[in-house]
Amino acid sequence: MKEFHTYTLPNGIRGIHRQVRGNVAHCALVVGAGTRDELKSEYGLAHFAEHAFFKGTQRRRAYQVNCRLENLGGELNAYTTKEDTTLHATVLRGDFAKAVELLADVAFRSTFPERELEREREVIFDEINTYKDSPADRIYDDFEDLLFAGSALGHNILGTKAALARYRSEHIHTFVRRTHTTDQMVFSSIGNIAPRRIEAIAARYFADMPATVRSFCRTAPAPVAPFERSIARHTHQSHCIVGARAYGILDPKRLPLALLVNILGGPSANSMLNVTVREKHGLSYSIEGSYTPYGDAGIVAIYFSSDHDNCDRCLELVRGQIDSLRTRRLSTRRLALAKKQFVAQLAISMESNEGYMLGAGKSYLVHSEVDTMEEVYRKISNLQAGELLEVANEVLASPSLLVYR
Repeated sequence: MKEFHTYTLPNGIRGIHRQVRGNVAHCALVVGAGTRDELKSEYGLAHFAEHAFFKGTQRRRAYQVNCRLENLGGELNAYTTKEDTTLHATVLRGDFAKAVELLADVAFRSTFPERELEREREVIFDEINTYKDSPADRIYDDFEDLLFAGSALGHNILGTKAALARYRSEHIHTFVRRTHTTDQMVFSSIGNIAPRRIEAIAARYFADMPATVRSFCRTAPAPVAPFERSIARHTHQSHCIVGARAYGILDPKRLPLALLVNILGGPSANSMLNVTVREKHGLSYSIEGSYTPYGDAGIVAIYFSSDHDNCDRCLELVRGQIDSLRTRRLSTRRLALAKKQFVAQLAISMESNEGYMLGAGKSYLVHSEVDTMEEVYRKISNLQAGELLEVANEVLASPSLLVYR
């Protein structure tokens, strides 16, 4: 039996389903529209629209939207990234059709009533304040704004209070009509439901929606000049990011880069940065590496926090570990251990059916296919030490490496 069942509705919405045992089912409508699709006069509108989808439809008031699945013990939620907006639900298997009907209702029949938007604006203002109170979160957005300065990727997801105060219902309607087109939608699901029934339910609630096609193209970010920048902030610690532009999500080198970043600063206690900066020298409680690929670009970021007096020393140690990866080929044994660790981490993360479903939806949206775990394992197993060395020198070499603190 194939791991995934895929189909396409007459209006262009694509579907992907994985049948698994269990009483719980998950589903999501993944839309390829995020903050990079905002016009300059619309910054923050993608995220505002995500909140507004829950504030009432042609059939339901906001309270009825919020209670529809919760009264059944289920959940309805959403999130926005720079490239997509996802509405998702979790219910008992027997309530799956109700979840799909609700997703279709909020995605295609939301009315964005002004009275509800006024209240939700205050909620997002509080979200912005929360983010401003967290320097560990804020520095990522600030760094990415600099790294992609002048491009559609170079502004944060939440927007500003001043911009949000201007937006009205018609602004959200205009943005959603332009960006939430059916050719950029994937309905992803996972649960103990036969593929034919899944397809029939999806067709019942989504197929009648008119077919729409995106009328604009995304523009790749232009190169950015090297920088090392320091900002004085009234915090108890120094917060620092060392990072660089990286491969986009379609680049075949993204997999060796992901493995490389995991070796350097992954979540395990034996990552190079954790061993050197935290365990050996005791200079930082929090240090980590990450790789975020976008459609036509990506970002590698190494974050750490430390006492103000230790920041320069931490930065020196980070650069030393990066130089090690750029100048020394991993031994056969070390590479084999790194691969095994990486595969196990991926396998454990896939134990969450919801996470699996969301990842499959995003992958199908971007690649029009989803690798099985066996295919992913095979690709990781085939990686060579020379590939990692090449990637390290392409992405992590000066002057590509940028510093913000």
